[in-house]
Amino acid sequence: MVIVGGGGHGLATAFYLATEHGITDVAVLEKGPIGLGNVGRNTTIIRSNYFQPDNVRFYELSLKLWEGLEEKLNFNVMVSQRGTLNLFHTEAQRDLFTRRANMMRLLGVDAEALTREAVKTLVPLVDLDNGRYPVLGGFLQPRGGTVRHDAVAWGYARAACEAGVDIVEHCEVTGIGRDARGVTGVETSRGFIAADTLCLAVAGHSSHLAAMAGLRLPIETHVLQAFVSESIKPVLDVVLTYGAGHFYVSQSDKGGLVFGGAIDGYNTYGQRGTLPMAEEVAAAAVTLLPGLARVKVLRQWGGVMDMSMDGSPIISKTPVEGLILNGGWCYGGFKAIPAGGMTTAHLIAHGVPHPVAAHLNLDRFAAGRTVDERGIGPFPYSH
Repeated sequence: MVIVGGGGHGLATAFYLATEHGITDVAVLEKGPIGLGNVGRNTTIIRSNYFQPDNVRFYELSLKLWEGLEEKLNFNVMVSQRGTLNLFHTEAQRDLFTRRANMMRLLGVDAEALTREAVKTLVPLVDLDNGRYPVLGGFLQPRGGTVRHDAVAWGYARAACEAGVDIVEHCEVTGIGRDARGVTGVETSRGFIAADTLCLAVAGHSSHLAAMAGLRLPIETHVLQAFVSESIKPVLDVVLTYGAGHFYVSQSDKGGLVFGGAIDGYNTYGQRGTLPMAEEVAAAAVTLLPGLARVKVLRQWGGVMDMSMDGSPIISKTPVEGLILNGGWCYGGFKAIPAGGMTTAHLIAHGVPHPVAAHLNLDRFAAGRTVDERGIGPFPYSH
């Protein structure tokens, strides 16, 4: 079989196919070097603090897999469970976060409510009484945290290779072969590769690749930007998110502050930053953490996001026999790599969805069974 995409989900799928299901006749195709796509362009956050019960179960499986991943791969991916802290700024947000925390607790997932004073103790830099959006409290998942993104790519790649998987770099897919029975293989920049099973794990390029097989997906592509500052002394030992705007920040082992914001509202495949988003993110950062005003930003970059119509991912068979889709990850792609790879491998090996990912089937959109985490509706740019 062929997996298109040598990022986190493609490599994880190949690894679990080989190690959990004994399927080693697998080729992972990547149009460039592995690790240079979205798996290396994110803000490295892992968590399972979702609201929809099915999503909580899925991302909690992923978080548990993260906790044992270094031993599984025999590779240091630098899992740091420093905690993920979501701040709230209104009574309505307090109610919403309380509902989310209660749902998580009912499902056996860790969640703690923090007072204003507890937030200040945990993050002394926070300006609780800032003039725009005073902080009323927070919602902490202690087991959340960060993982070194490039280490994840190399860890899965090395382990998959050792298990018998072939990883082919600089091999761009230019077409998908199919006949009346289904997929027959892929045309690539290095020739035709025959396969009766094909998995697309290409994030923001999902729609482009699916179109080669005659499919139109309920996915749009947007750019999500990230930033890193100069290295400074330790000032932040949790992942912090801003409830009054889409802003999140953590401090890396090298001392740089890694932060990001919302996606740009227009469709694009550009992997680059823009000045308006830099201004928006900087404004949120300085409002919440005024002490960062004099910190210099070193780099800004973008990753192309596969935004689904309901804000939840797709792990599913498609109407084309033999074609499997792993996509529509929105903001959750990196944190879901272990569970995404494991459940996609299960689907390929057994022909039926893994129980924890059964709700992520493609036909949910036609049937009206959407998994709308934020309750926003069919607007990909809003999720």
